Amino acid sequence: MNTLVISGHPRPGSLSHALAAHYADAARAAGARVQTLALSDLHFDPHLHAGNHAGQPLEPDLKRAQDLLRWSTHLCLAYPVWWGAPPALLKGFIDRAFQPGFAFRYREGHAFPERLLTGRTARLIVTSDSPAWYLRAVMRDSAVNTVARSTLSFSGLRPVRVTRLGPVRTSTPQQRQRWLDYVAVLAARDHRRTGRPQSIPHPTR
Repeated sequence: MNTLVISGHPRPGSLSHALAAHYADAARAAGARVQTLALSDLHFDPHLHAGNHAGQPLEPDLKRAQDLLRWSTHLCLAYPVWWGAPPALLKGFIDRAFQPGFAFRYREGHAFPERLLTGRTARLIVTSDSPAWYLRAVMRDSAVNTVARSTLSFSGLRPVRVTRLGPVRTSTPQQRQRWLDYVAVLAARDHRRTGRPQSIPHPTR
């Protein structure tokens, strides 16, 4: 399995970075071929200035990101929830990298586009200061659906499995270590999985 692990947090040293690193290390140990990207290290304009009609040139880092997405058969994306949404840097990366002709293509006479990233699976690792039940019941999982449904599934990545970790603000160092251990287990099982996912107990706080 070719696994691409992306940290979508704009700050180096964040919990999302640590979770992504643990996932990558565990996937490697399980036998996966792993590449990593930290959006905080990439140099690109996150603003899609005129939509997808102006032909805004891709920076070298975005071209490399697209190459890695093509190479991958499994994507892991770790990011926090801010104001009920992914960070602006991650949204900008999606706007710029998941372009028509790369991620999807509209077809004459068809209501829905052709999904150009079909054949890949994904794992989201989403952190928040709010508990998971609040994000689901009150926020309607907006920060997850934007990425899982409106972007990845729309582009052909299926299934997209979601792991929610929080509340981060009140977590102890011991709890954060349990989360790191947990994503390592997820990485190994994602690598081994061939059919329906096995149930993985969520670590207790």
